[in-house]
Formats: sequence, structure tokens, C-alpha cells
Amino acid sequence: MGGDKHQNAADARNDIRERALAAGFDAVGFAPARAAPEAAERLQAFLAAGMQGDMGWLEAKAERRASPDALWPEARSVIVLGMNYGPDRDPLEVLDHRDLGGISIYAQGRDYHDVVKKRLKQVARWLHERYEAEVKVFVDTAPVMEKPLAARAGIGWQGKHTNMVSRDFGSWLFLGEIFTTLELPADAPEADHCGACSRCLDICPTRAFPAPYRLDPRRCISYLTIEHKGHIAAEFRAAMGNRIYGCDDCLAVCPWNKFARQATEPGLMPRDALAAPRLAELVCLDDTAFRAMFSGSPVKRTGRDRFVRNILIAIGNSGDSGLARQVQERLDDASPLVRAMAVWALARLLPESDFATLKQGRRGAETDPAVCLEWDRPPAGNPAVIQT
Repeated sequence: MGGDKHQNAADARNDIRERALAAGFDAVGFAPARAAPEAAERLQAFLAAGMQGDMGWLEAKAERRASPDALWPEARSVIVLGMNYGPDRDPLEVLDHRDLGGISIYAQGRDYHDVVKKRLKQVARWLHERYEAEVKVFVDTAPVMEKPLAARAGIGWQGKHTNMVSRDFGSWLFLGEIFTTLELPADAPEADHCGACSRCLDICPTRAFPAPYRLDPRRCISYLTIEHKGHIAAEFRAAMGNRIYGCDDCLAVCPWNKFARQATEPGLMPRDALAAPRLAELVCLDDTAFRAMFSGSPVKRTGRDRFVRNILIAIGNSGDSGLARQVQERLDDASPLVRAMAVWALARLLPESDFATLKQGRRGAETDPAVCLEWDRPPAGNPAVIQT
């Protein structure tokens, strides 16, 4: 009987794998619904160091995040599913075009939460009906430590940049999970294949990796442009370049990307309007226009004010003095986030005498302390200014 039970579980696992691949997933793995002890320990050390920054949700549900069975005690197995979002172009090309805004590859299509969750529910519904098992589905908005789970399920390994790396898809996999009461045989964990390579660490513009396999999100451009709610510290602004939503540098240089392939899921393919939008158009967005442009996109969750904050930093780094007029219009913006970065950008785009004249006329009317700080900041030196 024991052998029959084991065989039945193995057959169920094969059945589930085939169904998931047919539903549009590119990688399927199985793990026990228990966290590796070191994963919970790393999470606690991360939180104790305050590295979560504005990501309060990491701390709020830390106990449930520590292990799958803490989130759902009845769970016995976790089915980890990966969906390829490999780009059709070099993600770093946009960095050479200072008039354009760089949006992370993952955010150039539809919101992946919607795309992945829809497919997860399809597979989970089938699983429930076929095996009469209880199921729950999760994407990364839930308190699940996805990457350690994916590594245990053999999907890939956490690279030195802390993201998931796959021998078949490089650094371009979205993850989702189905928790189930079924007892399914686990896959063998994937070994670490990073070796002596340090490309992902060396390319980071803000030195956000204090050590291999450790990320300080508070220095990460993805965190700063997406999660950070306040003013971006001056030390990071020049390093941001024209990255306006996320940063693909550490992912894009991974040598394992030589095995990656272009995404085939239509919802994950880049929309032309988001692949390389012009800064001159983005800086003029009000809330209505922002919501319309990014409808169905993960960018929308950042909100217009933080997004335009990022745009103004990119314009300040562009050296294009022809954009100064549009930036100056943002000095009257209702958001202090926007006004402050408009001042910073103008200080880099305008000759010092012109900026001093503008300051004389505008500084006295400003009441927000952070914006006043930008007006009073000593000149830091302009980038190469393009006269247009």
C-alpha cells in the first residue's frame, strides 16, 4: 500500500506539471510546505537591520512570511510556477538615450500579478476538482518567501543579486505558488551556479550589494523609484541616470541569460508606449493622464507624484536644457515631491546665473522644508548640458 501511495503521488505530480505547462507556465517545481530554517533567519536579520525601508509590509507579516505552513497550517506541498518574461532587446540600451525614460522590463507589459494569477487560478481550480484537494494561490503580494521556495523546488537558485536565476530562462522568471493539502514528492533543490562571477554586483549604479547574496534595498534604484515614498537622497540621484521605474542592470548582465528566450505570453510583451517613453512627454502628466497611460500596468501603483519625481531626476541627468521650461512649470505643482525635484533638475540644467535669478523670484514663496532645502543646496556641478 505504501508503494501504491507513493506511486499515486508521483503520478499526480507529473499530471500537475503537464497541466501547468499547458496553461502557459514555463517552469514547474514542487517543495514541502516548510521553510528552510536559514530563510527565516535571513529574514529576521534583514528586518533587524532596518533594510526594509518603506516596505512596512515585510515586517507586518514577518511571522507568516517565515514559512508556508505558518501562512496556512493545512498546507502540505507548494507547487512553484515560473512564467518567462524574457525581453526581445537589450534592457540596457535605453540608458544611452538620455531623452528617454528607462522602465524595467517586467513593467513594460500588463501587470504580471494579473497575468500570473489568472493562470494560477486555472491550474488550482483543475487541481481541486481532479484531486479533491484544498488549494490557495499566491503571487508576490502575499507574505510568501518566493525565491527560497523556488530554489527548494528546483526552479533555479538565488543569484548573488538575490534574484532567481534559471539555467533555462536566465534572470527572467515571474513566480507564483499554489499551496495545497496534497502530499506531493518534492523536487531536488537547484544548486548555485554563480561561481566566481560578480557581474551583477559590479554593475550596480548605487552599490546596493554590501556582499554577494545580500541586497540593501534602501540603496537599490528599483526600491527608490518604486517603493520609496519620500524624497530620494541626493547621493543616489545622479546614479539613477534615466531609470524612471525600476532597474534591470543586475539582471541584464547575468551570463545565464545566454540561455534565456523571448517571452511568448502576450500579456507580458512590452507595449511600445512603455518600452522607451520620452521624458518631455512624461513630465507633463497630471494624475488623469498618468492613470490613463499606465492603465493595467504595475507602474500605476506608484502614483503620479512619485513617478514624476523620478522623471524630473532623469531630466536633471539628461543635460537637455531645452526641457527647462517644462521643468519650471512643475515648480507650481501641488506635490512637494515634484517641486523639490523640479528645483534640483533646474539647478543642473540652467546656468548658475539663471538659476540664481529664478531662485530670487521663487524661493520666498515656498513653504515646504524639503523644497526649500533644494533651493538652498550648494551647486553640485551640472552634467554636460545640451543646448537646444
